[in-house]
Amino acid sequence: MSFPKTDRNLTYAEALYEGTRQEMERDDNVFCFGLGVDDPKGMYGTTMDFHKLFGADRNFDTPLAEDAMTGVAIGAAMAGMRPIHIHQRMDFLLLCMNQLVNMAAKMSYMFDGSTSVPIVVRGIIGRSWGQGAQHSQAFHSYFMHVPGLKVVAPTTPHDAKGCMIASIRDNNPIVMMEHRMLYGNKGIVPAEPYEVEFGKARILDEGDDVTIVGVSHAVVECIRAKHLLDDVGISAEVIDPVSLAPLDIDTITRSVEKTGRLLVVDTSWLSCGLTSEVVTQVFERLQGKREFRAQRMGYAPTPCPTTKPLENVFYPTSKTIAQKAYEMIKGEGGWDPVVPEAQEISEFKGPF
Repeated sequence: MSFPKTDRNLTYAEALYEGTRQEMERDDNVFCFGLGVDDPKGMYGTTMDFHKLFGADRNFDTPLAEDAMTGVAIGAAMAGMRPIHIHQRMDFLLLCMNQLVNMAAKMSYMFDGSTSVPIVVRGIIGRSWGQGAQHSQAFHSYFMHVPGLKVVAPTTPHDAKGCMIASIRDNNPIVMMEHRMLYGNKGIVPAEPYEVEFGKARILDEGDDVTIVGVSHAVVECIRAKHLLDDVGISAEVIDPVSLAPLDIDTITRSVEKTGRLLVVDTSWLSCGLTSEVVTQVFERLQGKREFRAQRMGYAPTPCPTTKPLENVFYPTSKTIAQKAYEMIKGEGGWDPVVPEAQEISEFKGPF
């Protein structure tokens, strides 16, 4: 779907809000629920005043009962509703695993397509503000492993709105991962409702020397790393998968076939994760056709830290990503890129 050119800018949070509101206006079966969705700040602004616009039966707070409320969502979806279940922390989805993995993901298959479970599960990830080991984790790879679930992780405001609308309209259960440090980022967003297609990656910047694939907020750091690499004559191609299941491995493979180098940067741990999947699938397609080098970056192999100094060494940054790409091309060296102050990650101050 194409739209007239526009310079209309929204934040990531505003884009999510607009996409959800437009679908709630279009379809009375769409409703939102979760901890804090009707509080004064409306889940970072993404559900602001929906209870006033659409009534308390279409936007309501829930008890600390994630498993039970997921069951409510599944039952409502099977009855023809389109629930959006919002979790302040993706960590809390661990309390819903049986419902999501054994129930929601399996219903259509087990009943030969006679029923569907069109639910959207929003899981918010991030760091800072003392989030620590139990409130900073990204579990997208858990859900990518399960047939019957779709997983998206939009990075830009444009894709946030389009993924939200596509997810609400889809007849399958969708897990949408959102990084809280993206909510204030601005981008061009059409006013009209539109869908972002599942299984289509975006090449955000073209290059010839190395393919860099990022996930969620890591994409922002990859773009910043590309600018640092430009200063030393290295041309990086940056790809945002957007959709993680289904995963557009063909776009990534074509890029690696051109560059001969692949660096995958995740916003989670490396073991049994998205980085492993991307490298493996690219190898399966290129073996015997093209040799290439590959490296992976993600969380350090320890629980997520709380303090800012530890966070600085725990998460990949534009500087460490650029250095890794530089080493893949130039070999071990002493390059110490100067990161502009504007690129430093601002500390998340909390949702309230």
